[in-house]
Amino acid sequence: MDDLFWLDTGSGRPLVLLHGGFLDHRMWDRQVPALASRYRVIAPDARGHGRSANATGPFRPADDVAGLLRRLGTGPVVLVGLSMGAATAVDTALEYPELVSGLVVSGAGTSEPYYSDPWTVRTMGAWHAAMASGDLDASVEAFMLLAAGPHRGLDDVDLKVADELRGMNRGTLAKHSSGESSQILPVHATWERAAGIEVPVLAVNGGIDSPDNIGMAERLVATVKNGRAVSVEGTAHYPNMERPDEFNEIVGSFLETL
Repeated sequence: MDDLFWLDTGSGRPLVLLHGGFLDHRMWDRQVPALASRYRVIAPDARGHGRSANATGPFRPADDVAGLLRRLGTGPVVLVGLSMGAATAVDTALEYPELVSGLVVSGAGTSEPYYSDPWTVRTMGAWHAAMASGDLDASVEAFMLLAAGPHRGLDDVDLKVADELRGMNRGTLAKHSSGESSQILPVHATWERAAGIEVPVLAVNGGIDSPDNIGMAERLVATVKNGRAVSVEGTAHYPNMERPDEFNEIVGSFLETL
C-alpha cells in the first residue's frame, strides 16, 4: 500500500470517497470539509491516478480498497463512489461484504458497463481514440464532453469546475503512454451478484448525465435489496462538483439513516 496516496481526515464513522476514472481525490474537495466535521473521511487516489503509483502488474481496484481499509483498521465503511469509483465501490461490496456498511454511487452501476445511447457511444469512442493516438490535448477535450453531458456544451459548465477537471485529467493521463495496456483484472458476474448486496445503496445521479450512466445506476438500485435513486438536476457526470451543497445534503441525509 506504500505506493498509494490517500487523504485521511476528520473523526467518527469512516467514509471512503472513490473518485472517477482519470481523475484523483481532489474531485471531492467540496465534500471533504463538509463531511469531515462529522465523519472520518478517507479519499485515496486509485492506482495509476493522481499521486498513486502506476500498476507494476495485474491488479483489482477493489483489492486495493480492501487492503487500505485493513491497513487503516477502519471496520465496515460507507463507500461513496462516482463513475469508476462507483464501480470499484460495488466490486468491493461484492468481494468484501464484511468491509462495507453502505454504498453511495453516482453515474455508474457495476464494473461491467454497457453503452447503447448514441451520444454516449460516440463520445466514448472519440475519447478512447484520442487516448490510443497519444494526443494528450485531444484526450482531455474528449473527456471533458462527459462533464457537459449530452444536453449542454462545455461553455455551460462552471469554468472553475471545468478547469479542475481538465487539470486532474491531464495529470493522470500524463502518467501513462498511449501504447500501455490496462493491468486491471475484472470482477466477474457483477450484475448477477448485485442482488446479493445487503447494505443500503443510494444512487445520486446528475439529472442531465448520459442516459446510459443514469440507467446503470438505476438498474443497480433496483437490483439490490435496499436501494433508491435521486437526481441532482442541471448536472451531468459530476454532480458533486457542480452542485456540492445539494450533493452533500443528500449524502448526509443518507448517512444519518444508516
